[in-house]
Amino acid sequence: MGRITEDLIRRNAEHNDCVIFSLEELSLHQQEIERLEHIDKWCRDLKILYLQNNLIGKIENVSKLKKLEYLNLALNNIEKIENLEGCEVLTKLDLTVNFIGELSSVKSLTHNIHLKELFLMGNPCADFDGYRQFVVATLQQLKWLDGKEIDRSERIQALQNYSVIEQQIRDQEKAYHLRRAQEKEEALRKLAEHCENEGKKRRSSPGFDGLPYPDTHATPPSTLESKGHVQVPEIQEAHDTKRLNESEDDLEFWNKPSVFTPESRLETLRHMEKQRKEQEKLSEKKKGVKPPRTLITESGKALNVNEPKLDFFLKDDEKHNQIILDLAVYRYMDTSLIEVDVQPMYVRVMVKGKPFQLVLPAEVKPDSSSAKRSQTTGHLVISMPKVEEVITGSRRTPKSVKTTSDGSREQTHTSSKQIEKLEVDPSKHSFPDVTSIVQEKKHMSRRPETAPSEEASDFEDNPEVPPLI
Repeated sequence: MGRITEDLIRRNAEHNDCVIFSLEELSLHQQEIERLEHIDKWCRDLKILYLQNNLIGKIENVSKLKKLEYLNLALNNIEKIENLEGCEVLTKLDLTVNFIGELSSVKSLTHNIHLKELFLMGNPCADFDGYRQFVVATLQQLKWLDGKEIDRSERIQALQNYSVIEQQIRDQEKAYHLRRAQEKEEALRKLAEHCENEGKKRRSSPGFDGLPYPDTHATPPSTLESKGHVQVPEIQEAHDTKRLNESEDDLEFWNKPSVFTPESRLETLRHMEKQRKEQEKLSEKKKGVKPPRTLITESGKALNVNEPKLDFFLKDDEKHNQIILDLAVYRYMDTSLIEVDVQPMYVRVMVKGKPFQLVLPAEVKPDSSSAKRSQTTGHLVISMPKVEEVITGSRRTPKSVKTTSDGSREQTHTSSKQIEKLEVDPSKHSFPDVTSIVQEKKHMSRRPETAPSEEASDFEDNPEVPPLI
């Protein structure tokens, strides 16, 4: 049974940031709701309410929705119009394809003075003689009925013949009530037969008393061994027979002629729920039968596994003394669905619950490993340093000089290590002679004596002007 819960309303109130007390529009269609409840307490500011294609059998718990303007209850199991007097500003009411046979119940809508549109097509009352004239004369505030506009002449004519039409409607309602009572009795009889047949099937099947099958633990081992090759086919044959019977029952249910009534709609829903539960149980059994993936053997040996079927590249980086694994994870998959576990001799990555495991060619340091994900390709890059030490070159232990009491010097080795440095022969240095540079500069600082050019006849040598260098 589908029920209206706070969680259901919040999930359908995303357009209002999941806030329900100030909600103005709510859509709860196709939720298999059988009863209308709680909405008038939680969502009092509603203006539009969609409840079509459910299994609601009665209009109730909406009288406190003072701001409600549009109510859609099409394709439900409603048999009477009631409890809408409190919806003071109700403008549009849709009751298409329900089971309203009591047409006189539309008189309860006379208090809804703002009601302009009403839909009753697809109901048993819509087949009554004088149906439209009765509704038009009863609800004088209506402007549209079943999508057709009501003009003034139609209303005047309906009011003139109202007394005759009202009597016709009452007679047709009585006939409908008698027919409806027979349909209810027939539905109850079918329900009782169905329950009885189900009980017979349970009693005829093995283990109906609560035990799975007759007790086999008391059977001698020799008997079990002799019958072992027969038991498995028998159990499989029993399961196949059960599936065949279920499929035949399902085919019989859908081919059986049925009257369109509220009870038949509920029966169809129950049958579909039963099928869905059986499919879920069957899928759970299939999942339970599947053996778990073996990642580590009994002897402790790790296996290479690639259940998610991802491309990967393993690189041995000798320069940085580490192993790099590049795993081509799906680009748009959320990182929260990835779990990385680095062990000394293997690495394991769980991608959406599916294991990827790879044995490493050398022992690594799990505590120093790191995992990063590319923002462009989505690849997962795992860097795992090796356990071996890094060799950088030859080292020399320097000697420290220690002076003793007799003045002699003693050389001792220190525990500190320093990198060996290259020595250069001082006799073969190529440094420039600083003194010669200074002398050359002094000679260059003297102003050279140059004769005036013949071309510059107007040249004048001014001693106060500094020389150009």
